[in-house]
Amino acid sequence: MLSKSLLSVTRSDFCALLLPDEDSEQLRLSTLYNPESRGAICDGAKIPVRGAPCGKAFRTGKTQYFKSLDDVRDDPESYGSEVGRRFIERTIAEGLMSGCDLPLIGRSGVVGVLAAIKRSESAFSEDDIRFLEQVAGQVAIAVENALSYETAIKDRDHETKQRRYLEEEIRAEFGEIVGESPALKTALSLVSVVAPTDSSVLIQGETGSGKELVARAIHKVSSRSEKAFVKLNCAAIPLGLLESELFGHEKGAFTGAIAQKTGRFELADKGTLFLDEVGDIPLELQAKLLRVLQEQEFERLGSNRTHKVDVRLIAATHRDLPAMVKQGKFREDLYYRLKVFPIHVPSLRQRTDDIPRLVRHYAAFYAQRMNKRIDAIPPETMDALTRYEWPGNVRELQNFIERAVILSPGSILRAPISELEPFPDSRKTNITMSRLAEVERDHILRALEASDWVIGGRNGAAERLGMKRTSLAYRMKKLGIGPNTLGKQKLNAAAAGND
Repeated sequence: MLSKSLLSVTRSDFCALLLPDEDSEQLRLSTLYNPESRGAICDGAKIPVRGAPCGKAFRTGKTQYFKSLDDVRDDPESYGSEVGRRFIERTIAEGLMSGCDLPLIGRSGVVGVLAAIKRSESAFSEDDIRFLEQVAGQVAIAVENALSYETAIKDRDHETKQRRYLEEEIRAEFGEIVGESPALKTALSLVSVVAPTDSSVLIQGETGSGKELVARAIHKVSSRSEKAFVKLNCAAIPLGLLESELFGHEKGAFTGAIAQKTGRFELADKGTLFLDEVGDIPLELQAKLLRVLQEQEFERLGSNRTHKVDVRLIAATHRDLPAMVKQGKFREDLYYRLKVFPIHVPSLRQRTDDIPRLVRHYAAFYAQRMNKRIDAIPPETMDALTRYEWPGNVRELQNFIERAVILSPGSILRAPISELEPFPDSRKTNITMSRLAEVERDHILRALEASDWVIGGRNGAAERLGMKRTSLAYRMKKLGIGPNTLGKQKLNAAAAGND
């Protein structure tokens, strides 16, 4: 309707609306009328703010009228600039010769430009220009209202995403931090100290020890408790998608990016972002994470537009980050930026006094969920649960009690305690193997000494040990036994005696 009105009064050959492009310092063109298009200037084209009369109208807030292209060809603020000289060729190719660029001035300033151009010289009279300025005033109101509505819709959608995310997280969460052991109380006292601040927190502890519950506790008693608590398990996301999950991406940023995606940092704006297993973030992404923590700004994948955020970060890991820093697998500057306030969550074997309380808590919880009733836990069952080391910590205990409630036909908890067979401790296994190797080495050395270091033949070390000569030679090589071994041992013993 707008283009027809303009056409009926001005007989313009080309009419367009130009609005600021969000991702660049240019104007994006929306064609309203161009029936004889030659394809040089298409709908959606980006017009330089410095390099065209419409850009000058947008910058200055003043109507730009030119009777012919020669009037503005050498103007340094329009076609006379280096960028403008490239763009004027497109204008000539489109056949446009004279026209008017009118700023759309709203309540908050210039919101865009209305362009009305002809393919002949001296397109408009002074009366035409005054009329067009009146039209531009009405268009400005409509455009500003539309932009305000679009912003309101985006804000509402953003708030809706945050609310839904938080509701889902609350529904997924159950229980509280249960326990009264000194180790747990120490951790919780640190939570109460750091929670009121906006400082970053690094929660360290074994897998399944309850690091996420500690993070939620920090958020719940902080000044951000009414805002979103957004979490991301960095170990559960493929490395190629982790950057997109953190910072979001634009449509077409990569293969498969069919729509714009809001990242976790944006979702957590004004709230708390919990990064679980932060030690799994690849080195190439750690620099970008460090920048967000320091500057509170980032860019989505596929965009140069900087987004400012206000996010409180809580990170968690079961990894030895100082060792990773020494190995070059984790940035030292990021480690110290995360470790503003470290909290260690004790493992369940460090808080065995809490096991009976946790057992009763989870038994009651799952009984209620399954519409069952658990009134008693046999002493022998509780004793077995307390003595077990729980390598999977609270998470393993929780899952075990859920299974026990399922298996209980009555009101007495029937736990499958025969399943509580601990996994072999790799450290203990290594120590045992080392000691066995020492015993075997000493035994072989004695046999070699008795045989005067003769390995094969009658009365040789192999015969004394009941082994084949080749087998003994292999074991000697494996244990590092050579012709000089005994001499070295005697020298070491003599040196020890002189000490």
